[in-house]
Amino acid sequence: MDLQQTKDKAKKFGKKLMLFLIFGLIIFSVVYYFYRTYTVSEGTRSGNMFKISEKGYVFKTFEGELHLGGSQMMTKNSIWAFSVKDRATYQEIQKYEGKNVKVHYKQLIDPFAWQGDTEYLVYKVEAVE
Repeated sequence: MDLQQTKDKAKKFGKKLMLFLIFGLIIFSVVYYFYRTYTVSEGTRSGNMFKISEKGYVFKTFEGELHLGGSQMMTKNSIWAFSVKDRATYQEIQKYEGKNVKVHYKQLIDPFAWQGDTEYLVYKVEAVE
């Protein structure tokens, strides 16, 4: 076997290895994305909306807190922290600050940083009479 044949074999092996690594990286990225955005549960919670704000250093997210209905005193266990999915929902929630509301949410396994600080993403809010 001469030097040229060895170079050709090494070049073929390098191309196959690069294609395999690129394909593997694409598959891993897709699976990882779906894992991080997978919805574990969906539901509603109701209570008094007492805090909603936009915060963050790099990624500006919308964060809120709800004093859950049924508890008289505001304790750590009676406060539910959540993130808001988009600006339109955030602006809608701001209208109900200090009032009783029912929020619809999705719980994610492990949301990305730009989705919020919590695993609960609120996508809809309704006033409760």
